[in-house]
Amino acid sequence: MRYALISDIHANLPALEAVLENIARQGAIDVTYHLGDLVGYAPWPNEVVELLRERAIVGVSGNYDSTVATDHKHCGCRYEDPRQEALSHESFAWTKAHVSPATRAALGALPFRMDLRPTGGHESGPTVTLVHGTPTLNTLYWTEDRPATFRTKMVEIAGARAGDVIAFGHTHVPWHAETDGIHFVNTGSVGRPKDGDWRAGYVVLDIEPGRVDVALVRVEYDVERAARAIRDSTLPDDFATFLLG
Repeated sequence: MRYALISDIHANLPALEAVLENIARQGAIDVTYHLGDLVGYAPWPNEVVELLRERAIVGVSGNYDSTVATDHKHCGCRYEDPRQEALSHESFAWTKAHVSPATRAALGALPFRMDLRPTGGHESGPTVTLVHGTPTLNTLYWTEDRPATFRTKMVEIAGARAGDVIAFGHTHVPWHAETDGIHFVNTGSVGRPKDGDWRAGYVVLDIEPGRVDVALVRVEYDVERAARAIRDSTLPDDFATFLLG
């Protein structure tokens, strides 16, 4: 099976459109799944959720999705300084005020975790586990420099074994590693990358018994359109500046 995994779209419709077009050009992609954080920071939360619905792309709940859906007091985001924290609160308030009832319901209906069986449920494996942050919380950041003990703990909680894949996003930085035959895949971000590359990112996962291939894909998109729409909205202009790098 060949899966396309997209995450952290963050209401960036031009980036999502470009990624879906790129996926279509890949050929032989069996299914596309999302790993959450559909909304926040850009002005198309309803359009992004609707486009995923139209394309029948299902997935899991990100921290932004579940906190917006439940009207939580904050988005569960991590801040590097007081300015980032203030901006994050502005984005969260704006998003909660602008999502439609249908979008809020769709966000609230997203499952925390999905387990895929590429060879079918009648066989024991391999399994691809999809979460947003970790198998414990969608707010917990799983960076590549986490110690081996952290990976071991996540493997135990996920119930993973050699040949399986745990896929996640949340950090907006793509990476792939393997430990004891278990693959850990961070899909990066479609709409708000944080690795110094402005292009939208996603993953193509090709898996079958005894083989796991991971391709980290980057896609150019109309970032000026996204930046212009942010500036034309009542969102902070800082979010446009961030996308432009």
